[in-house]
Amino acid sequence: MSELVIGLVSISDRASGGVYEDKGIPALQDWLSTALTTSYRIETRLIPDERSAIEATLIELVDGAQCHLVLTTGGTGPARRDVTPEATLAVGTKEMPGFGEQMRQVSLKFVPTAILSRQVAVIRETPTHAALIMNLPGQPKAIKETLEGLKDSDGKVVVNGVFAAVPYCIDLIGGPYMETDPAVCAAWRPKNAVRPQGQS
Repeated sequence: MSELVIGLVSISDRASGGVYEDKGIPALQDWLSTALTTSYRIETRLIPDERSAIEATLIELVDGAQCHLVLTTGGTGPARRDVTPEATLAVGTKEMPGFGEQMRQVSLKFVPTAILSRQVAVIRETPTHAALIMNLPGQPKAIKETLEGLKDSDGKVVVNGVFAAVPYCIDLIGGPYMETDPAVCAAWRPKNAVRPQGQS
């Protein structure tokens, strides 16, 4: 099976313009390094809030760099410059609404303004390849919360994070078998889809 390739895209006018340091990509890299036990390669892109640039970047990462999973951060609010969801929907062949719904459910546990977030997820398919593209919040704390979910003081999951469903989604679209550290985020698969540990 091919190597797992993950694209990370931070969408910010100011960070891409050098006004301040990007925090989205480092937050995603840190979380993935703790959550994934499967080896993987990362492609990173830092771009402005321009719909054409976002669309071109997502297409390049899936069709060119052959990413199996693309995570974006930033540009998902209601402001005029926030166009990440529109760009994501434009390049997708299937919409996956459950991811955005669950992200808002997690964030609503913390802030009522979570209903203003417009994160979406799509599958982009070409004749020979497919990838899951998912919009995440812009703040590092919110990125971790939405991916990982919420646990109580005993470590029991209270609200599932969205990443628990990502490995099985990648299975279903023909990507590499992904394994996670259950202490961070337990990947969920039906029993007939679970492989012996380390057997990809």
